[in-house]
Amino acid sequence: MTKILESVKRALTSHRKSIDRLDAVLLYTLAERFKHTQEVGKLKAENNLEPSDPKREAKQIERLELLSADANLDPIFAKKFLSFVISEVIRHHESLQK
Repeated sequence: MTKILESVKRALTSHRKSIDRLDAVLLYTLAERFKHTQEVGKLKAENNLEPSDPKREAKQIERLELLSADANLDPIFAKKFLSFVISEVIRHHESLQK
């Protein structure tokens, strides 16, 4: 029993290290994405463009649904995630318009 527990502990530790590394990758990737969306927001504000672009947002959601299927990720989750990110971007863009 002890050997099984040790192998389970090693497996858990290995998976958790990967999860921690991937969490960092996700956060740094989101930070980089938001740097670019902030620049887009500034350009929109400077040029009196609408903070949101519903056609682009719909295309992005459709694109992400395809990517999620390819990555074997639940497309409903992917759509919810991107919708949340887009809503944050729009909120940033709206604040830049003021």
